[in-house]
Order: sequence, then C-alpha cells, then structure tokens
Amino acid sequence: MDVSLTTWIVTIVVLLALVGVDLVINRKPHEVTLKEASLWGIFWVALAVIFGIGVWIFSGAQYGGEFFAGFITEKSLSVDNLFVFVLIMGKFAVPPQYQQRVLLVGVLLALVLRGIFIGLGAAVVSTFSWVFFIFGAFLIWTAWKLIKEAQSDEEEEFEENAVLRYVEKVAPTTKEYRGTKLFVKEHGKRFVTPMLIVMIAVGTTDVLFALDSIPAIFGLTQEPYIVFTANAFALMGLRQLYFLIGGLLKKLVYLSYGLSVILGFIGVKLVLEALHGQGVSTPEIGIPLSLGFIVATLAVTTVLSLRKSKKDALQELADADAAGTAPAADAADSADAVDSADTADSAVK
Repeated sequence: MDVSLTTWIVTIVVLLALVGVDLVINRKPHEVTLKEASLWGIFWVALAVIFGIGVWIFSGAQYGGEFFAGFITEKSLSVDNLFVFVLIMGKFAVPPQYQQRVLLVGVLLALVLRGIFIGLGAAVVSTFSWVFFIFGAFLIWTAWKLIKEAQSDEEEEFEENAVLRYVEKVAPTTKEYRGTKLFVKEHGKRFVTPMLIVMIAVGTTDVLFALDSIPAIFGLTQEPYIVFTANAFALMGLRQLYFLIGGLLKKLVYLSYGLSVILGFIGVKLVLEALHGQGVSTPEIGIPLSLGFIVATLAVTTVLSLRKSKKDALQELADADAAGTAPAADAADSADAVDSADTADSAVK
C-alpha cells in the first residue's frame, strides 16, 4: 500500500480538526446524556465505516478488509480499557460533569503515545521478520493471562503506573478540582489540579493496554497507515462508548474470555506467518477468515454474557422474593439485566 506524505498529513489534520470540533461543541462541562453519547458514538463508527469503504475502493479489498478487521479488533480490545477507566474515575472522584473532558484529553494523549509505538513497531517489523515470533508468543501469553484473571474471584483495582507516581511525587497538587483547569497559582506558587493527574492516568494507562492491542493489529496488517487509522478511529469513539455502555460493562461477564480467544487466534496467526517467512510450509489465515472469526467471537461472547446476566438476575429476584428482602435498587438492576439480555437475543434473532 503506497501512502504518500500528503495523505498522512491530510489524515492527521482531518482527525485533529474533528477533535477540535468536538472540543468546541462540548467546551462547557456537563453531564453526558445517553442520547448525546449515542449520537456521537454513531458518528464516529459511521466515520470509520466510510473511511474503510474509501480504503476498499481506492486501495483494494485486501487493505479494506485489513482496516475493518483491525478497527473491530481495536474497538473490542478498547472495551476492556473501560473497566479501568471506571476505576480511575472512582479513585480520583471525578465529578460527572468533568468526566467527558478527562476522557477526551486522556484519549488524545494515548493516541499520540500509540502513534510513537506504532512507528517503532513498524520499523521493527520491516527490519526483523522474526519479531512476529515474539509478538505471537506475547499475544498467546496475554490470552492465557486474561483467562486466568477472568477465573479469579479477586476484584480488580486500579494501580498507579510509574509515570503517574512520579508526577504525584514531584508536583504540588490541590486537593479539590478547579473546574477544568490543569494548573492554578496560589500564594505565588503554582499547583497542578487533580484534573491533570487523572488525565495522565487515563492516557498512560491506555498505553499499557496498547502493549497487546498493537501487536494484535500487526498480526492483521503490516501497513502502518492502516494500523494508525484503525487505532485512531477506535480510540476517538472510546469516550462515547464509556458513557454509552458504562452500566452494561458489569454484565459482559464473558468479555475476557472472548478477548482471550481473539488474541490467541491472532497470536497463532502471527506464529504461522513467522514460520512461513522462515520457509516453513504453514496454513495461511486470510483477512476474510480473520474478520469473520473476530466478529463471530464478539457476537457469541456478548449474547452468552447477557444471557448469563439475565439468568443471574432472575435467580437474584427469585431469592429476594423468597426471603422477602428485595431492595428497590437491586431489583431495578436485576430488571435492567433481564431487559439487556432480551434486547441482545432479539438483535441476534
């Protein structure tokens, strides 16, 4: 795929312009409604689909398929980020009206850092073909680790990374939020606000997730332009996804299993490609098969998760009715779980 410097520049400028429009429209801090999150979410997904169709038309079905496979993979892996974002928002007690700004700036920071990772990854891949053995083994190990974590009964907690610990150590920080300000000056001394700290937390934590998502997408395509744009479109809609399915996250009980299957599949694909590059005759896993496998895995994972949530919710309601101690809030949550599962079943049918 021959991508000119002009195309790269135009793509980045357009993405930045869209982010700028988003910032202008949402410049006033406010609590995001379901309708707003839905409209923006549809906008970013539609934009990604249009872009993918453009790649398909102008560069061929192979590259178009690679973009869609990469975008869907990155989008599904980014859902796992949302669990941690929820923990971060809770740990730093971010007021609801500021969460949108935190996520937007945090995601932008993550996109810049991922761009650096993608550039380094592309350089390594083009120079050392054996690196696919490392990428493949890492993804298979990550898949196994996800399964072990899913089977663990321990509740996930947010752990600060080295960058965040360093910033908190060297930068005097105010105790309270000061609107959307990142820095304030008091008594002649400059302070950072919790807003800056939580933005760094979101951005740097997302980069840790990129350690598996970037090798995963390199397993689907070795074109840096497709890797970057697929990551960009997946990340740009992540903020809306947070508000849209935040309450649904806890119902996706089998998500880790689904993601582990996808990562394991791509890991095996990378190892087979690495063996093929060394002259070993191996089966070839094409993009149509990869795309179909990823979509099918996500669909099955979602349906099974919501059915399990529905079954558990019905059991909780039955137990509570038998004991005569069903709290109104718990009953409402259980009813929501049942409704979500019914909706998923109807969509699949």
